[in-house]
Amino acid sequence: MSEQAGVLYLVATPVGNLEDITYRALRILKEVDFIAAEDTRHSLKLLNHFEISKPMISYYEHNIRERGEQIIKRLKDGQNAALVTDAGTPAISDPGEDIVRLCVDEHIRVVPIPGAVAAINALICSSLPTSRFSFEGFLSVNKKSRIDHLSSVKFSKYTLIFYEAPHKLLNTLRDMLEYFGDRKITVARELTKKYEEFLYTTISGAISHFEDVPPKGEFVLVVEGAKDAKETTVFDNMSVLEHINYYMRAGLDKKEAMKKVAQDRGVSKREIYAETIKN
Repeated sequence: MSEQAGVLYLVATPVGNLEDITYRALRILKEVDFIAAEDTRHSLKLLNHFEISKPMISYYEHNIRERGEQIIKRLKDGQNAALVTDAGTPAISDPGEDIVRLCVDEHIRVVPIPGAVAAINALICSSLPTSRFSFEGFLSVNKKSRIDHLSSVKFSKYTLIFYEAPHKLLNTLRDMLEYFGDRKITVARELTKKYEEFLYTTISGAISHFEDVPPKGEFVLVVEGAKDAKETTVFDNMSVLEHINYYMRAGLDKKEAMKKVAQDRGVSKREIYAETIKN
């Protein structure tokens, strides 16, 4: 590590309840030279609450290159910085991972200041297995990317953890029912806040619930991993051609669709091609 360079502190902040901030986090926020925040207006409310006044710089998805270079330069000049996200631990499902990579490449010290992580808090209250799990973050709004993501973890035996926004929740649950079958799921809402809620149900049960109760707040979805036996999905009731057409309607070309169908059915692409020739 460079003797002259400063330190980048990854400071976890509360996901909702301000009492969850740590003494160490408050000390670091008071001592650093500047704070890099995903949304400076949001983080300013937290700083004002604890009477902390520091220069701030915004660092979010659409300015990571320009601001990343600025932050690295200031760190190289010997300044210390705290990186915070809107809520929870930075560098998890947010642009913070990019600045961490830059610091490591430039031999700048990175120090974690532990605190709240929504995914872990949802997991430990989920009643699902916690010994092995896979954090999957947010699903893409792009249909093809979402299909690829769900397909890639369909047969994972690990407990799966996803983040989701309220306006996308029902579509995500419906996609999960298609790709995963009707597994157990724990839907955690508004963690650590006044209206915190855990819904212990199945994917189909969650769909029914949120069709009746409009989703509000931020969600963490903790989904049961795949069982040893092959799980039943909507694809099992489709013919091969219907299965191919399903993917083509989602925007895949025929070659890509056939590849996906082969993966879903656990057979070779040659077998899927042969089936299309028959029909």
